[in-house]
Amino acid sequence: RRNTAHNIFLQFHRHTAKSMKDLAIEEESEGEDDFESKPPSQAEAEPNSPFEMFHHVMKTGVIYASSRAAKHGFSMADSTDSWANMGQGAPETGPLPGAPTRDFHMNIQDAELEYAPTTGDTELRVKVADYYNHLYRQDKESKYTHENVCIVPGGRAGLTRAMAALGNVQVGYFTPDYTAYQQALGLFMRISPSPILHRNVNEALLPSKEFAFEAGGRGLGAMLLSNPANPTGQSLEGDELEAYVKISRDLNCCLLMDEFYSHYYYDGENASPEDGGADDDSNWPKTVSSARYVEDVNEDPVVIVNGLTKNWRCPGFRVCWLVAPKPIVEMLGSAGSFLDGGANAPLQKLALPLMDLDFIRRDTWALQRHFKMKRDYLLTELPKIGINVKWEPSATFYIWADLSALPSPINDCLVFLEECVKHNVICVPGVFFDINPREIRHIQHSKCINFVRFSYGPPMKNLTKGVEQMGKMISYW
Repeated sequence: RRNTAHNIFLQFHRHTAKSMKDLAIEEESEGEDDFESKPPSQAEAEPNSPFEMFHHVMKTGVIYASSRAAKHGFSMADSTDSWANMGQGAPETGPLPGAPTRDFHMNIQDAELEYAPTTGDTELRVKVADYYNHLYRQDKESKYTHENVCIVPGGRAGLTRAMAALGNVQVGYFTPDYTAYQQALGLFMRISPSPILHRNVNEALLPSKEFAFEAGGRGLGAMLLSNPANPTGQSLEGDELEAYVKISRDLNCCLLMDEFYSHYYYDGENASPEDGGADDDSNWPKTVSSARYVEDVNEDPVVIVNGLTKNWRCPGFRVCWLVAPKPIVEMLGSAGSFLDGGANAPLQKLALPLMDLDFIRRDTWALQRHFKMKRDYLLTELPKIGINVKWEPSATFYIWADLSALPSPINDCLVFLEECVKHNVICVPGVFFDINPREIRHIQHSKCINFVRFSYGPPMKNLTKGVEQMGKMISYW
């Protein structure tokens, strides 16, 4: 089973893969008892597609897991609740208990059918700047304006614009981290991806002194990281986050901060209004952003990526933003003119009420209460079925689960997925977070082979079903 699961993965992730027709035939012929399949030879791996001018485009983690589930009947359109999709990289989008209402009715004006500027609607850019100034920069002389904000059609589009605008530089990255970084870091040949390794593998976060040593010694031009981290749920904050920003300033190394989960914190000190805390602007839930530690918004090389996808639970809007020094925003706008053409104009207008500060405060309180409940459920139940949690997440809606205590072969993340989908459960194998731009390392050398990411983004009923079904599967083994 281990060989079979690994071969399926490799077939989908070689740039010189077989034709899609051949892959489809092989998938249909997969047998449950095909335990002794061998890795494809070099001759077998040579392309024989009629479209040899194209390379085989790799799947990201969630898409790969969903495609494997589809072979067993999974469909995103399935409304029967027969599947537990714990691989989902998005939050539930419906109303939450105690959250303010959201009005998504709109009349589209003729002018809004035009292209939006590639840097975005000015009114929305102003509101995004106000959000960062109010939460993180009230005591700062230097303030963000709309000229520091670039609206983009999704977070990955924003990252792609940033990568397209970078020059001939080394870009550092951590592992594990967000799966799409692999493609973003490998797409543009001006960029030289540079993995930053922890000397102590038991540390969830790289200490700032180590970061200074690595960034300075390698001569990094940029550093890409998610904070809080996807998939581990760990967070750089306080003195350590401030030190990272200072190091980037001192070394002139651009800090590309993916802050898409900055509202999903579960260890704040303030009491929520439901627990007796004040229900006004004096009492905000905990959120974290590197914007707090930027000295000069037009001088410090810090680029923040965020948007409506996660923190506002509107992934279908495809309305996100980058916050950066004005000269960088101008370059990002230019990159957008040939990469994506800009974000959806009508939905930028519909997003305006979501950026009202009182709405954000009340919605974030409700979000944190609800998702903490789901996190605590998984932290309690997963160990009961033999799945350990390496680091308890203080943020995001993910758990980085350790399979090493399970019996072989299901302690291998790729085999674990193959067995899960037979029981209508989806998770994301850890190897997808072991960022590997341009496929320079072999899968068997991955330090994430014994890990999977579970998402508690979906509703609670998905989680209870998933734990129940995984328990049955593990008991069988």
